[in-house]
Amino acid sequence: MIRLLAICLILVVGDASAQQKALVNTGKSKYAKLSSVDMGDVTWTNGFWADRFKVCRDTMIPNLWRIYTDAKVSHAYRNFEIAAGLDTGSHQGPPFHDGDFYKLFEAVASMYASTHDPKFDALMDKTIAVIAKAQRADGYIHTPTIIEERKNSGKEKAFNDRLNFETYNLGHLMTAACIHYRATGKTNMLKLAIKATDYLYNFYKTASPELARNAICPSHYMGVVEMYRTTHDPKYLELAKNLINIRGLMDNGTDDNQDRIPLRQQTQAMGHAVRANYLFAGAADVYAETGDTTLIHTLNLMWNDVVNRKMYITGGCGALYDGVSPDGTSYNPNDVQKVHQAYGRDYQLPNFTAHNETCANIGNVLWNWRMLQVTGEAKYADVMELALYNSVLSGISLSGRSFLYTNPLSYSDELPFNQRWSKDRVGYIKLSNCCPPNVVRTIAEINDYAYSVSDKGLWFNLYGGNTLTTKLKNDAEIKLSQITSYPWDGKISISIDQAPDKATSMFFRIPGWSKDAIIKINGTAVNQVLSPGSYAEIIRNWKTGDKIELNLPMPVTMMEANPLVEETRNQVAVKRGPVVYCLESADLEKGQKVFDIALSAQNELKPEMITIDNSPIMSLTGKADVREENSWKNQLYKPVTSPKQNAANIRLIPYYAWGNRGHADMETWIPLDR
Repeated sequence: MIRLLAICLILVVGDASAQQKALVNTGKSKYAKLSSVDMGDVTWTNGFWADRFKVCRDTMIPNLWRIYTDAKVSHAYRNFEIAAGLDTGSHQGPPFHDGDFYKLFEAVASMYASTHDPKFDALMDKTIAVIAKAQRADGYIHTPTIIEERKNSGKEKAFNDRLNFETYNLGHLMTAACIHYRATGKTNMLKLAIKATDYLYNFYKTASPELARNAICPSHYMGVVEMYRTTHDPKYLELAKNLINIRGLMDNGTDDNQDRIPLRQQTQAMGHAVRANYLFAGAADVYAETGDTTLIHTLNLMWNDVVNRKMYITGGCGALYDGVSPDGTSYNPNDVQKVHQAYGRDYQLPNFTAHNETCANIGNVLWNWRMLQVTGEAKYADVMELALYNSVLSGISLSGRSFLYTNPLSYSDELPFNQRWSKDRVGYIKLSNCCPPNVVRTIAEINDYAYSVSDKGLWFNLYGGNTLTTKLKNDAEIKLSQITSYPWDGKISISIDQAPDKATSMFFRIPGWSKDAIIKINGTAVNQVLSPGSYAEIIRNWKTGDKIELNLPMPVTMMEANPLVEETRNQVAVKRGPVVYCLESADLEKGQKVFDIALSAQNELKPEMITIDNSPIMSLTGKADVREENSWKNQLYKPVTSPKQNAANIRLIPYYAWGNRGHADMETWIPLDR
């Protein structure tokens, strides 16, 4: 039987060496314009992402693996051991703990694709054996249920509780298995995922409509499509389409779970931001395979709503800790729908209480990455880059050992209430540790977002010091190296180390924030318009030794928000390139507070490199006005006083780096003194 299964698996999956090994495998997706290069084709060599990747390899992954396998801290791995019959005890931790562990496993697999470190390979094989023992013969695996089944308590049944996160966990198992297969060529994890996906397919074939809606956080949409792309089994695409179709067909759906109304009828983003962004990313995957125009229509509406009315300047998503759905309500108080960790109303973007769960911000990256692959439009890469440099990286300390669950845009010890989640990074988020493995796997995989290929040629999505060795769609080999200090400097130097043998297009992303960009080839400026927020296509017969220079000027820019965002009226945020800056109390003189500081519209902030926790950081320094704001105790209002002009020396640091020098007050939106 085992031998027969292995033979069938080979027939379905095919030769691993012939498979595309991309992170998100759209190489054969009929309705995707772009596809990724293979995992391992890009190697960070120097600069920003090389530094973060090294910390991920040497600290983030080993530290988090230690945490997840230490039952005194986290029970995630012990739950699998108990479910496998290798240990005794009860399930501990949240119901999505399995998915947390699968995300960490995916980070290890992605890191192996780049490093080929045999220690990672051995670690994964050992872990897969435990997960295999925990999986039921029918393919179902969810450790809370299986542990109870082993006790013969009869209390737990599969999909008995729609809040149990079973499909969420299965989705991360599928994704991790696909990445592991592409990174190693081994099928041991993929076999488990095939059994699990088959189980899910059969479940949806026979389940009642109510049971079929048991999907509290739809990571499995992405997972099922990736399983289809890996195995080419048509029933997985059938399942993915069905998952879209059943959403919103019951009367008791909620905005919080994205199923009050059918997806195709949605006109605004609402409810739990992680669930929303995962749903939109999964729907984009389904569109890439089916070309269903009703899906891309809805996704375009959702993207416009999020980016132009509900997204923070950092790319953060999900303004509300708790609240009431703006659409799922009525005048009858009994019908009011509660939401949490959610998108709010248009322009509802508070700063102190901004939720911006790290997972939601990562979901923003996952969604925009898929929209970029489908369309080839640079606006999606702009949002992806914005979130990566700001609201994703803010979720993890520079050392790689501590994490934030939420990412507010302002913090003060003077707030007269305690917020639910720590505003200091912590080593383990006990009740909801979903974000740490998510941000770690994201950093391990950023090299796979750097380039794309199409029928025309090579696309440059993210800039950073790296080497690329890959094949284009026509199987022509290309090698190049990129040297840059981006995002601290907009000068990018690219050398063609091996050129294709025929005319090929290269598409260079000109970020939306960039004006007056210049491209030179072998010292000669390219004579074409380089429009911000687009890809500049250059087609030519490239030669080995060609030098490309891309210069993206990075002036310091003061940003203001739509006046309907009442929390930021008459305030500015500071950006330079893709990086958003903040003011932290650690950089102020004794006695000054962040809320005393105002910026003049004529302020000239200058870049200056500093080091925080062994990480090079580009700060901005200059003069600021100081307001007399020290007398607010027991006052709600008082007369305006004139600020002292240029009375303080200030230093702004990148938003993602706040909180790395101890407990501190912080603000991103700073009063404007016109």
